[in-house]
Formats: sequence, structure tokens, C-alpha cells
Amino acid sequence: MNNRHRQHQTGRQAQTPLREPSRNTPPSGRYLLEADVLDGLKPFAYQELIERFRNHIDIVSREQKETLGFLYEGDLKRLLSLRSIASLSGVLSFPVPRPKALLGHQHFEQIVDAMGQIAALHPPGAFQSLRLSAAGEESAVLTRLKQELELRTGMRIEVEEADMLLRLRRSHYEEGWDVLIRLSPRPLATRTWRVCNLPGAPNATLAHAVMRITNPHPNDRILNIGCGSGTLLIERLALGPAQSALGCDTDTSALACAQLNLAAARFSSAVSLQQWDARALPLPDASVDVICSDLPFGQLVGSHRENETLYPRLFAEATRVAAPYARMVLLTHELRLLERTAWEHRESWEHVETVRVRSGGMTPGIFLFRRRERSRTP
Repeated sequence: MNNRHRQHQTGRQAQTPLREPSRNTPPSGRYLLEADVLDGLKPFAYQELIERFRNHIDIVSREQKETLGFLYEGDLKRLLSLRSIASLSGVLSFPVPRPKALLGHQHFEQIVDAMGQIAALHPPGAFQSLRLSAAGEESAVLTRLKQELELRTGMRIEVEEADMLLRLRRSHYEEGWDVLIRLSPRPLATRTWRVCNLPGAPNATLAHAVMRITNPHPNDRILNIGCGSGTLLIERLALGPAQSALGCDTDTSALACAQLNLAAARFSSAVSLQQWDARALPLPDASVDVICSDLPFGQLVGSHRENETLYPRLFAEATRVAAPYARMVLLTHELRLLERTAWEHRESWEHVETVRVRSGGMTPGIFLFRRRERSRTP
């Protein structure tokens, strides 16, 4: 353990943060937490944590690609609205040589108390099932630990998906073992508004990053090309209001799905959905400030041959409708094709940034462009 970790761990209370909640006040204290993030999106998670909880957090671990450890002081329930984090867990670190010691009264009661506090963050009945994930989880010791937890909590043991997820591992913070307990019945990336899903829809935390990179502004006039189930539109409006938001798609079933999700997210009145072909938009020139799209990769949707024609035509139409200095953010796995298309339109679009991400076994890129000022007619 390095010195930076040591200076934040001045006592056992800071290392075992989840405590018995008060019935009269929200759960509050100093907690050691660990966020799971998509590989490539850690800067977005870090930025959101700092912006929202600047005076309440202290980052203690950024070494792992897909995790971010931090100390937090305040109401745990506030963290459940984080949008850049896939899953969030409380961490209990035990300075014991073997997991068998967790069956001892003091350590076992601490785990049960932490589970009770997490359950108190949610409506009654939110946690019906329990899973313990660990190397060797079928061993006699861990089988007994699961049985004891089932007996104490009344939650049934599951071997795959469960409401209460515990993970056991060698400690990342000190000598011994960590027990991580997820703070929500489902990962934070599993949005409650997603009542309708379509194949190929982007992960919600990825969609959050796609829209956050546009530097959202209340005066934005937004166009979502190929809006699908509405994920990008919903994640953008969750970041703040816009002057207007328009989603277009040629698939009527996709538009119907988007309408259901928008209603569940309570954004129906803020978005106009249209059955338009993005290659020939019925929009005035220079009328859009933000263009966004989860482009077809050629795997679940479309094909590489179709994309070779589609991408240039989309760029051409985006060039027409984009206002000077408009931002365009595109998500795709067709990296070389998009780079080649962008190069052909370099007089109209400045390439600002590319973020590579690993999601669902693929490594797409988030590409941000800015519309150059239109040349003036002499």
C-alpha cells in the first residue's frame, strides 16, 4: 500500500465505512467506495465526481483501468444518480489472512450491517436475492458464508443475477481481503427509463460520455441522427435543458421505442421525433448547434459496404445543416472509414478529439468535430 493510501486511512472506521443507518436521518458518514467504469471512460467518471462532490470526496486509487476508488463523506443516496459510472460498491477491508475469518462474529456482523444500510437506501423489498462472487466461491468456507448471509438477511442465494451483489477479493487497499457490496439492485448503467430496448443501443454510461463531450449548453439546438431507442437524447437532456431536441430515424418501430423511453424519462415534451432520412433532412441550412449519432457499425446494424456510401452522405448533410462552430459527436466502430470521411471534409469540420472505449467486447471511438466558420461569398 502506498503512502497516499496510508494518509487517508487513519483508523479502522475510515476503512469500514458502511454503518447502521439512523431511522430519523439519511445514512451519512465517511465511506470507502469503488466505481466500475467502462475502459476509456475513467476521465468522465473522475470529472463528474469532482464537479458534483468536490468537497466531499478524496480519490485514493486510479491505477486500475476500469475502477476508481474514493473516500466519500455524505449521504450515500446522492451517489445513486451518478451517470458516468457503470456500477458503484461500498468497500469493507478486513486485515485477515484467509476468508474463513469473515465468519467470525465481528467481521460477519459488519458485513450484515453494511448490507442493511445499503438496503435502507431503497424502497422495502428492493433486495430479494443475494450473490457472492469470488474465486473458489464453491469452497466449503464460502458456501457456509453464503448460507449464513442467507439465514440472517432472508435473501435467497443466486448463482448469476441477484439484487444484492457481494464480491470477495484480495484487498486493493491493505493486506487482507476486501468485501465489495453493490449500492443498487442493478448496475447504475441499467437506467430505469429504459423500458424499451433495441439491438445495438449504446450502453447508457457510454451515451452519457458521448453527449458530455459536446459541452452542453441551454441554447443548444440538438439533432440526433438515427436516434434509435432515444438513448443519446435522454442522456443529453439529463445533463441539462436545450433550446430544442430533435431525433430522426427511418424505422417507425425505433421511433415508437424512443417515444416509450422518453416518456419513462419524462422528456417527451422536450423532444420532437421525426421519420426522416438523415441523408436528406427537411431542415434549413445552418440550423443545428449539436449533431450526434450512434452510427451503424456494420455488425448488428447495416454493413461495411453500405456504410462506405452512408458515412460520406451523412457528413455532407451534416455540413449543410450545421451552424458555424456547431459540434458533431459520432460513435462508431468503423474507425478507418470515419477518419477517411472526416479527412475528405476537413475544410468544413475540425477534428477536436477522439476517445477510444471498450464496451460489449468492441472498441468503438467517440469522435468530436467542430464546424468551421462558413466561407463568405464575395
